[in-house]
Amino acid sequence: MPNPVDADVRTHGSAEVMVFLTAPAAASAGVSVGLAASADGAAAAGAVAPDLAEATRSLMQHFLSDPEEAAAAADFAPRLAAAAPRRGRGALRAEPEPGRNGGGDGPLFFPNLGIMLGRVNEEGLAGLNADPRVEKVTGTPEFSLIHPVRVAPSTSTGEHTWGIRAMRVPTLWAEGLTGENVLVGHLDTGVDGSHPAFDGAIEAFAEFSTLGRQISPDPRPFDTGKHGTHTAATIAARPVSGRHVGVAPGAMLASAIVIEGGRVVARILGGMDWAIGNRVRILNMSLGLRGFEEDFLALTQRLRAQNVLPVFAVGNEGAGKSRYPGNYPEALSVGAYDRFGRVAEFSSSQRFERETEPLVPDLVAPGVGIVSARPGGGFQTMDGSSMATPHVSGLAALLMQARPDATVDEVENAIFGSCRLTPTLDRDRCNRGIPDAVQALKALA
Repeated sequence: MPNPVDADVRTHGSAEVMVFLTAPAAASAGVSVGLAASADGAAAAGAVAPDLAEATRSLMQHFLSDPEEAAAAADFAPRLAAAAPRRGRGALRAEPEPGRNGGGDGPLFFPNLGIMLGRVNEEGLAGLNADPRVEKVTGTPEFSLIHPVRVAPSTSTGEHTWGIRAMRVPTLWAEGLTGENVLVGHLDTGVDGSHPAFDGAIEAFAEFSTLGRQISPDPRPFDTGKHGTHTAATIAARPVSGRHVGVAPGAMLASAIVIEGGRVVARILGGMDWAIGNRVRILNMSLGLRGFEEDFLALTQRLRAQNVLPVFAVGNEGAGKSRYPGNYPEALSVGAYDRFGRVAEFSSSQRFERETEPLVPDLVAPGVGIVSARPGGGFQTMDGSSMATPHVSGLAALLMQARPDATVDEVENAIFGSCRLTPTLDRDRCNRGIPDAVQALKALA
């Protein structure tokens, strides 16, 4: 089967690619800062392992210059120099070296992921594929937000949302499990930090520009839309006037604005790299690309290798369809069901011809009529697999507090083992069924 990257380069003369470095020293060692620019302009290794720093310097000769990034280089250079060493700094600009492809500003380098991102022509692609320091080269399709199917004013006045009750989460709260000391990564449209539901809940916040660079200094937490505030609150909102909308009200958030618009892949990679640098245990993402391609499979595998649980929405396109990376076997894929125990009509599901996890999503969680925080204050209701996904991330945070030494596989298996099927559920649409917090805790013990 022809490599899509090769075809793209032949057709268009160049293509943006992700370059996965072999055995990334920084990622495997948990290093959390990137390359700094020294006074003479050479790339200097901050806390990045020397072999990885040398590899990025050498591999830059294969990349093309990007005129759009060249125009912004002068503005970014002072921030690059001041950025390292710093925890969770995110993607930094690797300094260019002249090469046969023109050098330019060089690619973006994500040290915690062991990935480079940039444009190549046919000669540069051949050079990367031939280099033993390169594990693989993939294309970069554009992610998009999984938009809610419905947004409406909140009509609920209960103490707990129906989703929290359905998952039996208050029983774990009664045992002192609130997600305390667990940091959850949240890549979305941001979060309104002024909302009382996030009082003391945001440990770190970042915004990635349309070019994929982290904006410095870090802004106050804000939301570029409504989606991020809603999903973040379902994970870790603090109670407001006795009203609970957050599954893990003691967990902390590392939230980043990565979508929508601009170089979305660069923004998302930057957000992932930043989140890992901040030592998140869970990564919640309600975004993806329709269909199935393997471009981000290695990336999802690297998240798990660093003991980060990737919890991704499966999509809102209905039966027979799904989105990647949510439909990868390595992702914990989440669909939506309603308060009557039925899989939502919009919730995606799909069966693949593969031995491992042929059916997605892995499970379904509350995703219809979900009340959560609204930017600017108050609450609102949304429907979507995006609303279901943070319920599972919050549950994982509760379990990780109970067993801080648990691996992502152990936490995931406990959640899977807690799932149940009911007469109202079609297995082809929900796979394992509905998770139960009490049974998941028992399975993890």
